[in-house]
Amino acid sequence: MYRRTPFYEKVKERMMRYAGVDTQSDPNSAQTPTTGKQFDLARMLFDELLEIGASDVWLDETACVVYGKIPSAMPDGGGRPFGLVTHMDTAPDAPGANVKPWVLENYDGGDIVLNAEKGIVLSPKDFPTLLNYVGQDLILTDGTTLLGGDDKAGIAAVMTMAEHLLAHPEIPHGPVSLAFTPDEEVGGLAKDLDFERFGAKVAYTLDGDHLGFYMDETFNASLAKLTVKGRSVHPATAKGVMVNAADAVGEFLSMLPRFERPQYTAWREGFFHVISVSADVEHAEVTLIVRDHDRTQFEHREAYLRKCADALKAEYGAERVSLTILQQYRNMKEFLDPCPYLTENLIAAIRMAGIEPRTEPFRGGTDGSALSERGLPSPNLSAGYENAHGRFEYVPIPSMEKNVEILLHLCALFGNMKDE
Repeated sequence: MYRRTPFYEKVKERMMRYAGVDTQSDPNSAQTPTTGKQFDLARMLFDELLEIGASDVWLDETACVVYGKIPSAMPDGGGRPFGLVTHMDTAPDAPGANVKPWVLENYDGGDIVLNAEKGIVLSPKDFPTLLNYVGQDLILTDGTTLLGGDDKAGIAAVMTMAEHLLAHPEIPHGPVSLAFTPDEEVGGLAKDLDFERFGAKVAYTLDGDHLGFYMDETFNASLAKLTVKGRSVHPATAKGVMVNAADAVGEFLSMLPRFERPQYTAWREGFFHVISVSADVEHAEVTLIVRDHDRTQFEHREAYLRKCADALKAEYGAERVSLTILQQYRNMKEFLDPCPYLTENLIAAIRMAGIEPRTEPFRGGTDGSALSERGLPSPNLSAGYENAHGRFEYVPIPSMEKNVEILLHLCALFGNMKDE
């Protein structure tokens, strides 16, 4: 039977308060951050860190990154420093303004009416994982917006952990650095996190569904764009003159291996995924993403795209065909392998909280993927939300409570390690 912990009210209040702040990011914006409203939560967190007694609290008014620190409570002021990074923005995949969070206590396993007027129902028939939370208290929406548990559930756990440690200096732990970043949902990947100000040389992100899951292996990822410039003339006089850009991209698409696509792959299998195609005689463009866990295979995939583009250049003219490949993130595993204690500590902390750790190669990326490549090794701990990026998102309150416990165990484990 589920019993509330001393963290229950804190994580519930924080999650519901943070959910009420519209922080959606914008994939079509060139601003930093992509939406100014992310500063609303940033300033709230800044004030809250000061209120609970964190040190070195700072808000980057340009990049919209909030920093804070929890000083060591070890007798000698020691312990190995580590950090926690969570993102403030919510996804643009569903409405994010006017979120109306509410709590359903002691879920009974049946259908949940989110909005009687609009007939919106959250059902275990559609979302079977709901049955994992029978008897628990859930934070839900009214079915017209997302909730924002991705990643405000992570923020709520981090802030509750920080408040608890700062209020109880008798609890042994080493120094902990905190950072809250914008634009993760639109590929920001904590690009403006200042490592020197952050202070820690290693960190964890908290982002993902299902309590007890962790990630230390992700895809390598790139975004590719093929562009073809054609030449249009009347079909009656087209022989030897017309250059049909639409035909060219059709040839390109036919070169992509049919069964190396997301709908035919799983686990560590990589793929090419066409996101969009626009084409007429004079201009055509294909945008696709490339993914693979294995670095060598990934590089082969990028090389294959270049080979396909070269074939089109040979047929249509080099000046008419261009291919750009933009690196997005790399598999964090190759950067985490040199410091295995990061994953070992995370697994131990999850077990100390009474949960069996679970993981699998993640078919995506996290802020930790980019941070690890930049020199801040950062495995990921799930924040415990469910059905992210949609109107049926919910957060089990016990998942946030358990994440507070996991973070406290992490702090103790790092506190017992000597600084490098």
